[in-house]
Amino acid sequence: MTSPSGSTLDEAKKFLDAHPEIEAFDIVLTDPNGVGRGKIIRRHELTGLYENGRHLPISILGLDITGEDVHETGLIWDSGDGDLRAWPIPGTLAPLHGTAPARGQVLMAMHHLDGQPMSSDPRHALARQVERLAARGLSPAGAFELEFFLLANERDAEGKVQPARAVLDGRRSGKTEVYSVDHLHGMEPLFSDIYAAAKAQGVPAETVISEYAPGQYELTLNYRKDVLRAADDLVMLKRLVRAQARRHGVTACFMAKPIEEYAGSGMHFHVSLLDDKGANVFSEAEGQKWSPRLLHALGGLAQTMAESMLVFAPHANSWRRFVSRSYAPVAPSWGVNNRSVALRVPAGDVKARRIEHRPSGVDANPYLVAATVLAGISRGLDEQLDPGAETTGNGYEAAAEAGKAMPADWRAAIEAARASAFLREALGPDLHRTFTAIKQAECLRVARTVSELDYHLYLHEV
Repeated sequence: MTSPSGSTLDEAKKFLDAHPEIEAFDIVLTDPNGVGRGKIIRRHELTGLYENGRHLPISILGLDITGEDVHETGLIWDSGDGDLRAWPIPGTLAPLHGTAPARGQVLMAMHHLDGQPMSSDPRHALARQVERLAARGLSPAGAFELEFFLLANERDAEGKVQPARAVLDGRRSGKTEVYSVDHLHGMEPLFSDIYAAAKAQGVPAETVISEYAPGQYELTLNYRKDVLRAADDLVMLKRLVRAQARRHGVTACFMAKPIEEYAGSGMHFHVSLLDDKGANVFSEAEGQKWSPRLLHALGGLAQTMAESMLVFAPHANSWRRFVSRSYAPVAPSWGVNNRSVALRVPAGDVKARRIEHRPSGVDANPYLVAATVLAGISRGLDEQLDPGAETTGNGYEAAAEAGKAMPADWRAAIEAARASAFLREALGPDLHRTFTAIKQAECLRVARTVSELDYHLYLHEV
C-alpha cells in the first residue's frame, strides 16, 4: 500500500546508496510519555519498511514510564494487543554519528492497518492541530529550546546525583557558572560530537550555553516553518545528546528537577503564525502596539493553561520545578521581555514577533506540548480572548492571586486534565483517555512507593 505518512521507497534507496557503511537502523516510535520505543532492523530490511511499514503492537502506546502496560488505556487486552502498522516519517532517516558498526535511525508514526492515523499516537494529535489552523489560512512556525544536565555516572557520598566532570580534563565544578564560555570549553569534545551528530541528522542545533545550575546546559534549535518537523527536531536532539554523552562517559539527564538546590530544566516553545503569503500575523502594524491576533493567542493560552498543565508537567518530578524565582512560571501570566512569566513575548525585530511558551519541563512530550499550545491559540483566535493586563517587573510577586486556579500538584493536574473538554479536543478523545490513564497509573505507583525520604523522616521518629 502507499505509505500514509508520505514516506517513499525512493528516499530509502537513495539513503542506502549514499551510506554503504550503515549496517542497521533504529526505528523509533515516540509514545505518550515521549519515550522512544521500537526495534533495530538490519540494512536489508529498510526497503521493506518503506514498502510495507512495520507491524508493532498497539500496546506500545499504552505503556507507563517504566514500560509496564496500563490496562486502563484500552490499548492492551481490550484490543487483544493486536498489531498496527508503523510507517517512516519523511525526512527523519539519517545516520547516527559515532556508532560502530555504523547505524542509522528513522522516526515512525503509528497507523491502523487500513492506513488511517492511530489516534493515540502523539504526533498525529499535533498534525490535526496544524490542519485546523491551515483551514484558517494559517501555518504555525516554531522551535524548541532544550535544557538538560550533564551528570556523573556515579553518585556522591550521600547517594545524590552530581554534575559531571569536564570530559576534556576531568575538572569538576560545583558552581553555577551561568553563561560562562570558559566552562563550556571543558565539555568541548562532547559538544563537538553533538553538533556533528545533529548535522548528520539534519537537526538545526545552534547556540549552546552554560545554564543556571552546576552541570546544566541549553541547546537552541533553529526556527522551522513546519512545526511537526520542529517537534521531530527536539525528539532527535534529545536522543543524540543522550547517546553522545554516554559515549563520553557522562549521563545526559532530562528530568525536570534532578537537583533540589538548583533550577530545573525547561523546554520552552517559541511559536508564531504565518498567513498564506508567509507573513507573520503576530507582527504589529506600524503605529500599532500589538497585533490583535497575538493578544487573542495569548488569551487562549492563558485561559487553557491550568487544565493543560499535565501535558506541560507530566511526571511527579515535574512539579518540583515550580518554585518561586526559579525561572519556571507559576501562573498563567504574560509579559514582554520578561522571564518571570509563563507566556513571554521576546524583544526583537517586529518581523520575528512570537510567543515563548515557558511552562513545559524538558521531560514533556514535544508533540503533545505543541498540539496543546496550538489548540490554545486556536481557542483564543476563535473566541477573541483577552489575555488581561501585561505583567511587568517581578511576575512572581503578582503570581499568588493569578495562580489560584492553577493545579497545586501532580494529582490535581491529573484531575484537571481528565475533566477538561478543551484537552480532550486538543489531543483527541482516544489520546486524551490514553494519556490521562497512563498518568493516573503512574501517580498511584508513586503514591504507594515507600521512599528513602520516608525512612529519613519517620523511621525513628513516629
